[in-house]
Amino acid sequence: MSRRKDRERFMAMKQLNPDYVGFRGYGQDFTSSSEPPLEKVTCSRCGRTRNVPVGVAADHQDDYVCATCQEELGEESAETAPAEEEEEETAVEEAKEA
Repeated sequence: MSRRKDRERFMAMKQLNPDYVGFRGYGQDFTSSSEPPLEKVTCSRCGRTRNVPVGVAADHQDDYVCATCQEELGEESAETAPAEEEEEETAVEEAKEA
């Protein structure tokens, strides 16, 4: 586009929105997000590097367990829980019989 057309487009946008400052964006800084800054931490279980919020990284620098490993731990405990419940039920039944 020519400069004249660019200038005409800019003036039209400026009339619609008096705060318009051009195609490069508004004067306010929108690059900062509401997400907390992240830091690299190595999972103590699988050894993979994960990006976690700085506060979590400071608290759990040496004993951090990533979400994937936590899910695996949860599945393992869920698999063993029914076996433990069966053992408890048989113990209760045996106590009733005695």
